[in-house]
Amino acid sequence: MVDYRKSALIAAIAAFAITPLAGCSNDNADDKSSANTTTNMMTTTTAVPTPVAQIDALTGKTTAVALDKSFTDALTSLALTPGVVGTATLDNGSVVFPITGGQVKYYTPGTVEPYVQGDIKHNDSGLSLTAGHTTVELTNFDIDPGTSLLYGDVSVNGDPAATHATLFNLDGSTLQPLQTGPDNTAILQGTRVLVSEDAAALLNKTFNTDAVKAGMLVGIATITLNTT
Repeated sequence: MVDYRKSALIAAIAAFAITPLAGCSNDNADDKSSANTTTNMMTTTTAVPTPVAQIDALTGKTTAVALDKSFTDALTSLALTPGVVGTATLDNGSVVFPITGGQVKYYTPGTVEPYVQGDIKHNDSGLSLTAGHTTVELTNFDIDPGTSLLYGDVSVNGDPAATHATLFNLDGSTLQPLQTGPDNTAILQGTRVLVSEDAAALLNKTFNTDAVKAGMLVGIATITLNTT
């Protein structure tokens, strides 16, 4: 069982097993050459690496997205006002969503792809965008680090518009190594959050514009997980 405490979270574990299989030697008495035919077989097997950290039942903490200035400037140009929904908060330019469940595994980068796997849920919170009498709410975020996608529900003025839609793409190429934080927490910082093609199309249609572009940088994510 993986130890979830701080010491385990900073250990780099990569387990590889190489198992040679010896072949058999067969003699054929009827062979005119009277030669012995020997077959040697060697099979190399690589085991699945052990996660550096594994949390089977997430018990809380947050995903915070530091909003990029280009995104907030774009919202201003579109006369869109951002806000928070439910238990989300907006603090010092970052929108923060409490983690409500899921599970996660973190492998030593380079041993497995993707090296962060799992499902991180953020129920009953979200982000709102308002222009005039129209408010779009993006809620119940569900991060799948294995596919680098963030799903969520969408409503317009309280009416459901989409369920478990692909809202944001996650670019983990800038993700920093796993860090440890206070109170037995693990921190994954640096993932770029980008507007998905589906979200761009929905927002453009709702707000009657073509200015929301797929791939627009929303901000940089910091995921903080309880490890105990």
